[in-house]
Amino acid sequence: MREKEYGIWQALSWADLTWLVERLACGLAQAGLRRGEHMVVIGANRPRLYATMLAAQSIGAIPIPLYQDAAAPECVFPVNNADVRFAFAEDQEQVDKLMEIREQCPQLSNIYFDDPRGLRNYDEPGLTSVDDLLAAGKAFAALHDGFFQAQVNLIKPDDVAAMFFTSGTTGNPKGVVHTHNSLLNRAKAGADFDKLTSTEEVLAYLPPAWIGQNIFSYAQWLACGYVVNCPESAATVTIDLKEVGPTYYFAPPRVFEGLLTSVMIRMEDAGAIKRRMFQYFMSVAQRVGPASLDGKAIGFGNSIVYAVGNLLVYGPLRNNLGMSRVRVAYTAGEAIGPDLFSFYRSIGINLKQLYGSTETAVFVCLQPDNEARADTVGVPCAGVEIKVAANGEILVKSPGLLKCYFKNPEATAEVLSADGWYHTSDAGFIDAHGHLKIIDRVKDVGRIKGGANDGAMFAPKYVENKLKFFPHIKEVVAYGDGRERVCVMINIDFDAVGNWAERRNLPYAGYTDLAQKAEVYQLIKECVEKVNADLSVDTLLAGSQVSRFLVLHKELDADDGELTRTNKVRRGFIAEKYDVLIDALYGGKTSQFIETQVKFEDGRSGSVSATLRIDDAKTFAPVKAAA
Repeated sequence: MREKEYGIWQALSWADLTWLVERLACGLAQAGLRRGEHMVVIGANRPRLYATMLAAQSIGAIPIPLYQDAAAPECVFPVNNADVRFAFAEDQEQVDKLMEIREQCPQLSNIYFDDPRGLRNYDEPGLTSVDDLLAAGKAFAALHDGFFQAQVNLIKPDDVAAMFFTSGTTGNPKGVVHTHNSLLNRAKAGADFDKLTSTEEVLAYLPPAWIGQNIFSYAQWLACGYVVNCPESAATVTIDLKEVGPTYYFAPPRVFEGLLTSVMIRMEDAGAIKRRMFQYFMSVAQRVGPASLDGKAIGFGNSIVYAVGNLLVYGPLRNNLGMSRVRVAYTAGEAIGPDLFSFYRSIGINLKQLYGSTETAVFVCLQPDNEARADTVGVPCAGVEIKVAANGEILVKSPGLLKCYFKNPEATAEVLSADGWYHTSDAGFIDAHGHLKIIDRVKDVGRIKGGANDGAMFAPKYVENKLKFFPHIKEVVAYGDGRERVCVMINIDFDAVGNWAERRNLPYAGYTDLAQKAEVYQLIKECVEKVNADLSVDTLLAGSQVSRFLVLHKELDADDGELTRTNKVRRGFIAEKYDVLIDALYGGKTSQFIETQVKFEDGRSGSVSATLRIDDAKTFAPVKAAA
């Protein structure tokens, strides 16, 4: 592993890691952590966090990674549900959270911190530094020779290895129980699929509590032995990405959206000649780039022009994104917009999609090289069986399935059938090429009711993703099931739209003021109508065109309950919270006043109010396919 600290990359060898894990394991055992017991780890990607997880697993305990940006009350349920007594906290911020909930979690007795800054004067029972834990472990190991190896030898493949709490979009989160075999089996299947070796370089920058990050930088790291690089902080990730130059890269669509937005902002600030050159070569890339990456013939002339574009635009752009060495890049977590997907492949980045979930240990379907398409998520990988239920739901059988939901047999029975099929809750089908195509969540796929599009299919996530490709749009929430038309609420991307406004000498006093500018509404309206034009040629989804929209006065935030910790929209919660806005959209109003309670980063509460404008968007007659 490597960790960047004070601007310098510090290396940790496998031998160093072994020493660290053994001392931590012995220290935890001496402190009373028992086989089968749970231990919370909360913090960013750090060698000592990973070593603590390994140490707990080495003595048969079960680590539970929690989101480091979660508010203290969000930690109460996991800690109490899993009867957690032991916790690893990265720094003062995480220690303060655990101290805050101690009254509600009286069993939480031992808290170990890694970074001592700000904790010098803390005098709390059970609060100990990891350095002290290592010293205690070293002394214990000296007195109990062979203890560590004996504990490791007791572990069986079907023993519980870790537990991950789901995002809890509809109530309390559920603890997903995974075994050593389910995690390592899927990690190995994914590694074999893309021929990963110990020479790969990975940047671990997403929350360890997210199963995707945990698989890519923990389970696959152990299966392949490649190098995991931990950035200095969230603020330095883009710089660290360029320094590391990963060969194997994983990110949810929102990260790829953010990178593209930053590119477009910089191009707006570039000179006229550079802008024209960028636009010309990007049009070439979009036309022939994906085919070139797939190894298809593009013609001599196109090859020459693309090669020049690679020298002048694509190569420098990949380097600026930190992806000049990427051999395989994956996106998952939610569907990615087809235009966004095509952009990265067109400039020579081997971006592919995969399909999976926390319950399946991520790897269900993967896209083979030269078969990456925006509208599918790939073919079933080794050991996976897929079938489609009568209602269109995808069912999966795999060695990577969850053992159960912790203390929740009813929920387990809902998703795991007696004969071993997992109900994904996703709607989709297998296409003629054997690739899986996901439409949306089963519960979210609906129908337009009444009006000219009566009975037409409505897939909100598909509409949202098409709008989010535009660099000026950050988040979208679409409604339309059981209604005559589709309406959306939009978050602008403050950086992108702010830059756009400044270049046009458009003054604004903050997000709320900028979001309601008439010029900004016209900008967003153009984006909406472009999407409507695209939808009009889609046989299935032509009825999902957006009729009305508004721009929200605040950014949707996980701290306000509007997003999950993995930044997925909580559509039902938002519908209740902003019911007055939805009524206004469907009631034909041209404006609506709203006041919203918000939580600030320092824990204080406040409110944001505004009169929101509501606009109509042009829709297009469905284009009939040629006979």
